[in-house]
Amino acid sequence: MLLRALCCCLFFSTAVVLCAGGKGHISIVLLGATGDLAKKYLWQGFFQLYVNEVSRRHSFSFHGAALTPPEKGSELMFNVLKSLSCPVDITPDRCVLLKDQFLKLSRYRQLKTAENYTALHLDIQKSLADEGLHEAGRLFYLSVPPFAYADIAKNINASCRPLPGAWLRVVLEKPFGHDYESAKSLAAELQTYFQEEEIYRVDHYLGKQTVEQILPFRLSNLKHLDPIWNRHHVERVEIVMKETLDAKGRISFYEEYGVIRDVIQNHLTEILASVAMEVPRNLSSSEDILRAKLSLLDSLHKLELGSAVAGQYQDYLAQVKEEIETKPNFFTNTKTFAAVLVHVDNVRWEGVPFLLLSGKALDERTAFVRVVFKDNAFCVQKQSNRDPLRNSCKPKQIIFHIGHGEIGSPAILVSQGLFKPNVNPSKWQRASELPSIQVFGQPLSDYYVYHPIVEKDAYSVLISNIYRGKKDSFITTKNLLASWSFWTPLLESLEHESPRVYPGGTGNEQLLDFVIEDGSLRFVTDENLEVLSVAPKINVFSSTQSSFLGNSMVSDWAESLIQTLGRDIQNAAEESIKRSGVFHLALSGGSSPLALFQRLSRHHHGFPWKHTHLWLVDERCVPFTESDSNFGNIEKHLLQHVRIPYVNIHPMPVQRNQRLCDIEDMGNQTYAEDIFALVGNASFDFVLLGLGNDGHTASIFPGKEDGIYGRSTVLLTESPQKPHQRMSLSLPLINKAQKVAILVLGKGKHEILTLISRAEKTPKKWPIHGVNPTPGKLVWYIDYETLLR
Repeated sequence: MLLRALCCCLFFSTAVVLCAGGKGHISIVLLGATGDLAKKYLWQGFFQLYVNEVSRRHSFSFHGAALTPPEKGSELMFNVLKSLSCPVDITPDRCVLLKDQFLKLSRYRQLKTAENYTALHLDIQKSLADEGLHEAGRLFYLSVPPFAYADIAKNINASCRPLPGAWLRVVLEKPFGHDYESAKSLAAELQTYFQEEEIYRVDHYLGKQTVEQILPFRLSNLKHLDPIWNRHHVERVEIVMKETLDAKGRISFYEEYGVIRDVIQNHLTEILASVAMEVPRNLSSSEDILRAKLSLLDSLHKLELGSAVAGQYQDYLAQVKEEIETKPNFFTNTKTFAAVLVHVDNVRWEGVPFLLLSGKALDERTAFVRVVFKDNAFCVQKQSNRDPLRNSCKPKQIIFHIGHGEIGSPAILVSQGLFKPNVNPSKWQRASELPSIQVFGQPLSDYYVYHPIVEKDAYSVLISNIYRGKKDSFITTKNLLASWSFWTPLLESLEHESPRVYPGGTGNEQLLDFVIEDGSLRFVTDENLEVLSVAPKINVFSSTQSSFLGNSMVSDWAESLIQTLGRDIQNAAEESIKRSGVFHLALSGGSSPLALFQRLSRHHHGFPWKHTHLWLVDERCVPFTESDSNFGNIEKHLLQHVRIPYVNIHPMPVQRNQRLCDIEDMGNQTYAEDIFALVGNASFDFVLLGLGNDGHTASIFPGKEDGIYGRSTVLLTESPQKPHQRMSLSLPLINKAQKVAILVLGKGKHEILTLISRAEKTPKKWPIHGVNPTPGKLVWYIDYETLLR
């Protein structure tokens, strides 16, 4: 009887004990059951769990859920389930039986409303009662976008929690926020519904067999590793994930996240923690492992701008325009390649460089950790006469090969000059036959090489760990916030930096090579880009400084030019605020500045908006809500995204007394009075102008004297094109500015630029010739398409 009672008890990580004479039942609910991730990995992982556990004490039911109506959703889901495969050690007959049982235990449900969740809960309860089962737990896997987490969490907590005494596990897929603040906000919201032990954040790299083996390998070889796993013996550690594919098909995601948020902040940082943390003596304790990881994350040295180099493959912008609706002058500096130099501030690792690298459209697909050891030995005996097992002159390294590349399958490689490793014999075996390939300059035969006895998919491993409550395979709230706290400052700094453009694939050659120099990274080649690809051959110019019409000129491709202009405006703002405590910025309308507004709105961190006053150079006499309104476009593309005090925004008063630009309403005079009252000496700190195809600047048009001379500082003008009526600053007022920038973009401006460059400087004929800021400086910002057509 005692033995029977003991066998009846099932222990779980949450310390729940089930002893009631009946089976413990687990309900698994997969939300997003018809999505790509579910089709490729998750259903196969749950089937693998069922196969492994079917003969044990628990029983299962599987609920696929989505927003799709039941009839269509069922069809989609069961088409996926029919294609499930069995492990290689299962006979075909048994496989057919297991798949049939799994299908009978699976059901599709539409989970859209709170009532749907209540109905699911009642169905589970009824099934348990009908079968005489005790509930062991419920597992909700949320394979849905993060914006849906809060509503789902609320519904689970309100009406779909398991019965008392059973566990609840809620599984979340990345991304877990965009930066520290967003991750903190999301975590706080989830914690209003779930306890920390109920939340399982998936990083699928923690299910990769090689990554999962790093800590056990370190512990089982502690005798050999502990004396050399430190700054005295390790030269550097490389953590690398290279991809040959580009971001096509994932452009919307990549535009929001980029390579660091997509791969480095999570996958590679988790691997870094496994390599560098202090190894707990008890690896069965999730709490000890997570505590050691957190300690490591807290000891990472603060990243600076020089800690990283970044790139963007050449076709990325074209793919963005193809997949996302963009403006004609849209640009992006999203990073598709990054290498980051990380240092650990503790006694073990002080001074050792950890290099984290990932990128799209590179020359090979591979992922690995490479620990390179220092080697000061000089060997007198020539190589061929030396014992290979005692050769102290060969490079010494340990490689955790995660997958792909020349080796292909997961592997652990240890240089034979180090030690013969102890690798878990129940899961890993030493390779008996080795292909004749080189790995980091050494034949594979120079290493002890180990492969998994049975290769497993990462999601199958993680689903098994969720079932067992193995929390160290997942990301806790504290560890998540520690990681984001470390990466967010660098991400904010890089937003202001242009990535190096690279052609992709083997054409990259040495373009992305970098060196460690004075504690920073820099590219080996200084060129912004000189692509030497075979066909077609492409010439891409770096940003150049020269002159145009006797004034300074900056020229570059549109996106880089906009970045330079944005940075120059911020520098002008900071200088002005130092000088007078305020920055007065006057912006023109039209299509060219839209890319700048988007740039400033996306990269506004650090810009002194609090001390900035925003003025308009010109305005069309239409309501602000119309698409022709300059202020409407500024509001849509900039003001809605930055924190500028409302009282610091000064739209032109084109609409007064329910009329548009009526001369009797004197809106132009009112605007002039506001300028003279608030802007010292009526001298703006920065004025942005454009150049129209017809040669107008601001709303001052060729062939007219209005606005060129000093009769009115702000005036009403007439455009030859609709909308005809305009309000504009005059050239004498513009010329009081400290700095004036003229932005000219697109091949459509080539002809007018050529005309004004050759014409006699007569402001009445070409108003742009009258722009001459007497106290300050005029700079032309012209893109290559305008210059070269």
